[in-house]
Amino acid sequence: MRSSHWRWHLDEIFVRINGERHYLWRAVVHEGEVLESYVTMSRDTEAALKFPIKMLRRYARSETTATDWLRSCGAALKEIGAPALQESGRWLNKRAENRHLAFRRGERAMQRLRRMRRLQLFAAVCVSVFNHFNSERSFYS
Repeated sequence: MRSSHWRWHLDEIFVRINGERHYLWRAVVHEGEVLESYVTMSRDTEAALKFPIKMLRRYARSETTATDWLRSCGAALKEIGAPALQESGRWLNKRAENRHLAFRRGERAMQRLRRMRRLQLFAAVCVSVFNHFNSERSFYS
């Protein structure tokens, strides 16, 4: 169980699978560790609502949640009852955006994804490998 003083960074990227657009949602902690990844077919409020509910079941509620200006994220947090926790700004979500770079490199190396199940598995493996080898500068003197 995580401490409640942490900040979550929620973000989504689109991934093409056989020409169809799918969305990979990710939650990153302020220290850079990827908490969760989730694949959906749409980017609406219903899809945005599933992800924070899944996060709240597994981890304690964060103090603040940084998102981009996607309206469905704000609507989802409002439905959960935490609209005051959302912070949206130009550079606030940079932590989550940087975590997509390693995923994109791996996706290019695989030369395309063909199934949604494979995308979820690939994202989970990328997250676990990155978190294992992640050595933030703040951890060392």
